[in-house]
Amino acid sequence: MDLPPRNTEDSQGVELKHVNIVTPNAECRENLAFTIESEDRGPPPYSNGHKYTPSHNTKPRADWVSSSANGHITTINIPPISTQDAEGGGLSPPDAGGGRRRHRSEGALNTLTITNNAASPKSNNLLDPNRKNSMYESRSTISGVKFDDSFIEDNKSFDYGSDSDGDENGLTLMYSRHEKLPLKDFSLEIRAAMDIQRFLNNTVLLLDLNKISMDEIIDEILHKMLDGTESEVSFDQARSALFTHDYVHMLSRTLQCTSISEGGGFDYDQNWICAMASVPSILTRHVGIARLRTAANLGTSSQEVYFIIVVLTPIKEKGTKNELETGRTFSTIFSDLDFRLNLLAATTEDEFKSILEQHTKELADRQMSLTNKVTLYDTDSSKGGCKCGIFKGIRDDLRRRFPHYISDYKDGIFGPKTIQKTLSTTLFLYFACLMPSIAFGVLNAENTDNVLTVEKVLYSQTFGGLVFAVFGGTPLIVLLTTAPLALYTKIIHSICEEFDLDFRAMFACVGIWNSFFLFLYAAFDLSVLMQWSTRSSEEIFALFIAIAFCVDAFKNTAKNFGDHYNIPNCNSAGASASGLAAVSNATGNMSANISDTIVGATRDCEHDISLLYLLLLLGTLWLGVMLYNFTKTPYLNAGKRELLADYALPVSVVIMSLIGALAFKDVDLGKSFDGVGHGFSIFSLVPFHKLSWGAVLGGMGLGFCLSLLFFMDQNISAALVNSPQNKMKKGTSYHWDLVVVAIINLLHSLVAFPWVHAALPHSPLHVRALADVEERVDQGHIYQIIVKVRETRLTAILSHILIGLSLLFMDALSFIPTPVLYGLFLYVGVTSLDGNQMFERIMLLFTEQSAYPPNHYIRRVPQRKMHSFTLLQLLQLVVLCGFGFAPYPYLKMFFPVLIFLLIPLRHKVIPHVIEHKYLKAMDSH
Repeated sequence: MDLPPRNTEDSQGVELKHVNIVTPNAECRENLAFTIESEDRGPPPYSNGHKYTPSHNTKPRADWVSSSANGHITTINIPPISTQDAEGGGLSPPDAGGGRRRHRSEGALNTLTITNNAASPKSNNLLDPNRKNSMYESRSTISGVKFDDSFIEDNKSFDYGSDSDGDENGLTLMYSRHEKLPLKDFSLEIRAAMDIQRFLNNTVLLLDLNKISMDEIIDEILHKMLDGTESEVSFDQARSALFTHDYVHMLSRTLQCTSISEGGGFDYDQNWICAMASVPSILTRHVGIARLRTAANLGTSSQEVYFIIVVLTPIKEKGTKNELETGRTFSTIFSDLDFRLNLLAATTEDEFKSILEQHTKELADRQMSLTNKVTLYDTDSSKGGCKCGIFKGIRDDLRRRFPHYISDYKDGIFGPKTIQKTLSTTLFLYFACLMPSIAFGVLNAENTDNVLTVEKVLYSQTFGGLVFAVFGGTPLIVLLTTAPLALYTKIIHSICEEFDLDFRAMFACVGIWNSFFLFLYAAFDLSVLMQWSTRSSEEIFALFIAIAFCVDAFKNTAKNFGDHYNIPNCNSAGASASGLAAVSNATGNMSANISDTIVGATRDCEHDISLLYLLLLLGTLWLGVMLYNFTKTPYLNAGKRELLADYALPVSVVIMSLIGALAFKDVDLGKSFDGVGHGFSIFSLVPFHKLSWGAVLGGMGLGFCLSLLFFMDQNISAALVNSPQNKMKKGTSYHWDLVVVAIINLLHSLVAFPWVHAALPHSPLHVRALADVEERVDQGHIYQIIVKVRETRLTAILSHILIGLSLLFMDALSFIPTPVLYGLFLYVGVTSLDGNQMFERIMLLFTEQSAYPPNHYIRRVPQRKMHSFTLLQLLQLVVLCGFGFAPYPYLKMFFPVLIFLLIPLRHKVIPHVIEHKYLKAMDSH
């Protein structure tokens, strides 16, 4: 029997309390007696430790509990033994039996957690009644020795492995203890790299194992691991050591990885699990890895397992090669999300091993670079250097991003599923940018008397998108003309009509002032103010944009119903039609004339147009959302589900457009927009000479308010793109992005092209489209986490090239049904709610409490405080919507200022209502 090591404590007081108890085989279970050595930190006589020996004629019973990694359990029961039996053989010293020293624990963002699990049917104390029995204060070691045959005969009736340890109903107490282990450092620990090299050729691999039962999976691995090399006894011993011996029947010792989640909680890596055991009869270490064809639910914290690693070692193995150290080596490698994703894509054993070997080298290089990491520049101004803050942020952004410029293109080509993701995201961006451009082009044309047309919007989108994709610091940000910009354009046009000013010149003047202020913001590093922008401000603004998209769609639908459905002569026309139909049935010889009369009477009553409009609008939304969530369905296989989800937007737009054009070709929905409506060259410079100095100063005021809108929208979009849950790796570029946007809009203003800035929710959706995700299950609630994002420029470049080519087919684009355009608005608005915690908490207001998901803020924040914070956010959103959708144009001018005020409101007012510790849980990334 394996003896447990004494617990050790590091210099920081972090203590490992791993007790390793191996239940004996059937052949030797009745040949054991035990002594118990216990150490206690309590007051004397226990503080220095003492040795407990059963007194004469006493029959103590030890029901001991050990612990292992994910709440699984092992049981060992020590039977009553008499002193007479004990005298038949000697007791071994307490440290005999191959006890091993465990590795110390360290803190890490990703940590390995080992849980030793045990089941105890009773709670009898091993020591005297006065003995403290707190599991935190006592540390015990159990050692076993072999006795003579008389002991065997006297104890044959006792069955150590029977399931009768609990009561007659099979009830047992479950004790679980988690221990934190450090990840292996492959750059410093020689044994780690040696183990991988040694096991690359000897590791048992089972790819696409079609099993879902833990017993079947472990048996399959053990049969292949021990086939032809070890005896059948070794198989039985290994199986006995891997599983607990009770009704629960779980893995006794496992390793998993935990990582810090949003809000300060933690998540298990449910994708893999490592089981470990030491086996008496094997002579060498064995490692087996199984990749399941479909994810298996193996219990709490292991509900989506694809990889199972089994590590077996001999009992008498030195500390650097025992089962825990070997398991820690492989667990460190499997803790990498990208690596596991590559392993899932491997098709052969050779490819699997090649990925394993390559990742080991990369891990060692990465850990070495972190060890030798130096700062690129000294931030301590007292040590000299440039103390001037002007342009410092821009320089830092360029220094941070420029080394990754070439990889921004490579990352869109190389890697598993990268070509597929690049193509699907390109089409997604094409439709997601083209449709709003057409819709806002129609709106701008109506608001500006055809000065800003659909054609100009498409030119603006093509040029602005391409320039930012090539020169921008954060290529996943998507530039677009948006609803707030369309409203601001309408305000400028209203002012021009009121004061008899040339609209093109005034529009250009406001745009130039806006670019000037953006240059100042970037030069003086004002984007650092966004460090005070919290999740609350960002999600309120994101939710406002989602509502704006939906409002635009429903306003256009209401307008269509007003034009074609709710007209005064509909009812009378319907009655007339019914009467004429009756006359037609009675007098067949006048049917032709009556038919003509019916058509003439009902021509203004076009219910079919409005109903088809509603059908296509909601159909586009339904089909798009259904395909977007197709990965959550059981249909087809995982690859095809992901493919359909990637192409959700283009597929829904094309299918609903074909339905409107072919299935209902008799219903005339009309063109979505007309052709060019201006009477001057599209690239002609604006006539600045028509503006007075007073108009120029007025343009400065309008430009300042507009710059606040640009500043907030650009930085909030960038913050959402670079949020920690997206796992972006190449760094941020807030200041340089502002400079590029300022240059783009300066050029647009000179020829009176519509302005563009970072778009919500397109930018976060762009990130999502390029991401690989992993599903996890927590108490029945399925959620997804992003594994990695391909930070590439190619998708934005290719999609905007396609938008530019679309200018050659303007007439064809005009036949895209208008309801499909606005159905896309609804799709973008609805899908942007995915992952918005504010929206999730709003839904909790209408959700039964027993159905609340186990989110970190639900665990850490009282329900009253959580709902109070949600209502405060709703109040801010209502005020924002009141100004943003107000029917008074001048009131909308204060909308950008209102967005900026969300930041001081969050830090100066809300903390007086909600305590800081609760805000930290709900309002931090």
